[in-house]
This record gives sequence, C-alpha cells and structure tokens, in this order.
Amino acid sequence: MPDCELRRREFITLLGGGAVVWPHAARAQQPLPVIGFLSSQSPDGFTEPGFRQGLKETGYVEGENVAIEYRWAEGQLDRLPALAADLVRRQVAVIVAAGGGPSPLVAKAATTTIPIVFNVGDDPVKLGLVTSLARPGGNLTGINFFAAELAAKRLELLRELVPAAVRVAVLVNPTNPASAGSTVRDVEAAARATGLQIQILNAGNSREINAAFATLERVRPDALLVGTGPPFTSRRVQLVQLVTHHRIPAIYAGRQYAEIGGLMSYGASLMDAYRQVGVYTGRILKGAMPADLPVVQSTKFELIINAETARMLGLDIPPMLLARADEVIE
Repeated sequence: MPDCELRRREFITLLGGGAVVWPHAARAQQPLPVIGFLSSQSPDGFTEPGFRQGLKETGYVEGENVAIEYRWAEGQLDRLPALAADLVRRQVAVIVAAGGGPSPLVAKAATTTIPIVFNVGDDPVKLGLVTSLARPGGNLTGINFFAAELAAKRLELLRELVPAAVRVAVLVNPTNPASAGSTVRDVEAAARATGLQIQILNAGNSREINAAFATLERVRPDALLVGTGPPFTSRRVQLVQLVTHHRIPAIYAGRQYAEIGGLMSYGASLMDAYRQVGVYTGRILKGAMPADLPVVQSTKFELIINAETARMLGLDIPPMLLARADEVIE
C-alpha cells in the first residue's frame, strides 16, 4: 500500500476515535444542575435522609450529577428573604423550600419563574401557595405533611395516655399565625367536646420558651401539647429538657422529640415527606413543570412512644395505645 494511502487511512482512524472522545470531554465540562435548598432550620436540625433518597430514585446523586446550594436561616426567620434572593441571583434550577415555617411563602415572593418544591404542615391552598391541590398552577408544588392539622388527634392521644387530665396547656408559635391559629382552633374544638380546659401559651424563641415554662410552673397543667414550627424543632432539646424538669406528660408533632426523651409524638413520617420532595425535585430537573405535579398529601403517620420517659413519669401506657404505636423506645 502506498505511503500516502496509509497516512490517509490513519488520519481517518484518528478522526473516528476523536469523534468518540470529544463529546465525552464536552459533557464532562458541563456544569451540574444546581438545587437551591432553603430552610428555616439549621443544618444540625436537618436529620432527614429522605430528600437524598428521593433524588436518587429519580437518578440524581449529590456531587455526581447534581449540586445542592444550602441556605439555612438557623431559626432566624427574618434572614429568609435575603437567603432566597441569593438563590434566585445564582439562577438555581429549582428551589426546595423546606424546614417548616414561612420558607415556601418567602421563596414564592422571591421568584415567579424558578420552580419551587415545598413541604408544609398546613393546607397549601389556605396558605396561598397553590390554587388547588390537583392543579397547583404557577411555579410551585410540593408536599403537605399535615403537622398543624393533626392537633386534635394529638390531644386525643394525650388524653388516652393521661385519662385523668383536666387542664392541658398548648404551646404554639405566634410567628407563624396560620399554623398557630389552626392548632388553637382544632384543639379548642376538641377540648369542648371532651370537657378539657385549655390554656394557650405563646413562644417564638428561646427566651419566650423559658417564660412559657415559668408560667407552667405556676399553673401546673396536667399535660402539655407542643405545637409545630421551626422555633420548636430547632430548640427541641431545650423543650424536652424543660418538660422533663417540670415532669409534665407531653405530646409532640414529630419523632425527633421522642428520640431524645420526649414522651410521645404523632405526625406524618418526615422521612417519607422529604423523600417525596426529592422525587418531585428530580422530576422537575428532568423537565416536569410544577403546575403539572399535584400536591402530594402524606399518608404515612407515626405514633412513637418513649417507654423509658413514661416510666420516669410514673405513667402506665394503656395496652391499646402500645398496640397502635409504630415504635416504642425503651
């Protein structure tokens, strides 16, 4: 074979090999899509692996084919607007508004174009986040895990555990008036039906929590129902320690309280709720529109009882209540 023909074939072969290599190199240089994660909590308070699990179910793994920019308000809700504005400036692909409180409303106010996936503990239609559950409209969709809407059920469970209770204190967060108002209305209606006396206490920060327990020391209720919201979740150690110190039977909204010594909790599975958030985030990254994704309503609920705390309080847990518990912590 003549030298010129041989060189021509070698050149064509090199071109063919290059055609295989070059697109891979180009893809490797493309930036990863970025998720903006906006939370009213602190990173220490975020213990749910469900979000990453949901992302993985849709084919995304942080650091491999997606990046996440975290913005934590650390319980200081007045920081949320600036944190949300920063994510919008960075032109993230989707914003996850999590951690309870006003994060979803702040995110909604910050952008009408970037898709937003929320998780909230109250009716998102009533909160003004979406126009309907089936057809959210706009750039938001997400998960409702019914935190505030389960207050009456928590009162029922507390009464079952402490049947002699007559006076029940209810601790709510006034910085989230929608959630606090829903809790108070539901609890007062349930109390009227069962003859319980209710005392509402307000607390939105550490100092106010201490003041509320100083009031409890004076009025000595028979039991306590702790409401929902970031100020309570981020200060759950303080709350459980105060409840333990005052030896008051108490029920909380999530298992994270029972796991550190709280007597009892009842609420949606946050693991599952965050998994759903991850799934929706992944679907939006693949091209789905929030307006076409119906709001998911939690269907998995957990009753957690801390038997060690019950023994410390001298409480006998009714067998029927034990049988219904999803987990009993010994």
